[in-house]
Amino acid sequence: MISVLVTGSNGQLGMSLRDLELAYSQIQFEFKTSSELDITDKLNIKKVFTQQKFDYCINCAAYTNVEQAEKEPDLAFKVNAEGVKNLAQACLTNNTVLIHISTDYVFDGENSDPYTVDDVTNPINTYGRSKLQGEINVRELLSKYFVVRTSWLYSKYGNNFYKAILGKANRGEEMSITDSQTGCPTNAKNLANFLIWLIQTQNQQYGIHHYTDGEVHSWYTFALKILKENNLLDQAKIQKVKNYRTFAKRPKYSVLKNTIIQPK
Repeated sequence: MISVLVTGSNGQLGMSLRDLELAYSQIQFEFKTSSELDITDKLNIKKVFTQQKFDYCINCAAYTNVEQAEKEPDLAFKVNAEGVKNLAQACLTNNTVLIHISTDYVFDGENSDPYTVDDVTNPINTYGRSKLQGEINVRELLSKYFVVRTSWLYSKYGNNFYKAILGKANRGEEMSITDSQTGCPTNAKNLANFLIWLIQTQNQQYGIHHYTDGEVHSWYTFALKILKENNLLDQAKIQKVKNYRTFAKRPKYSVLKNTIIQPK
């Protein structure tokens, strides 16, 4: 039996992992919400790791509000950098493999080709910088780890672009969606399956990996896809705009090149 701790289990990815729990009887999951396990609290982490032995820890806990991070950078770094360092230290002490979720926002968006794991990182906002520091903390402490960068996550849980577009369309609201940012939307359920596959595969390739659903979109074309697959395109009030004002800078192009092709 493989024992897996999941932090931040009340978020999109954590909830998607919960949905898969019954399908993997050979894995014993321990789900901890951010309130049950605050990764910025070293004593809290030590208590959880003392109570049970974990083979893996999937860290879904993160500060993800890109706009708000510009206004409270200390909190973003406390969670995304220092909190991750706390988890990595606990994993080192307890011989646990850390699977840490990171982001396309560690890149500046100036590429014209998909970003590989070997491309130079250069985040352009506070959120991206805090997530990059979390990656660095993992790499400096651990030799057995997975840092999995993903992008544009969506699911039936929480707040995300997919649900926002559906809500606006169903309410008959007008939508102005930018086509100036390009990336790869990723279904949280697919990412969850990939993480479980990482745990189960024999020849584990530790290090940094990229995982997305692989289909390249602008926010505008992704919105059109959402509307079309929900039979709402004909009635939707949607227009394309070049830019919309945000407090945080966003990478123009953040397509990630997947490092591993997961067997079907």
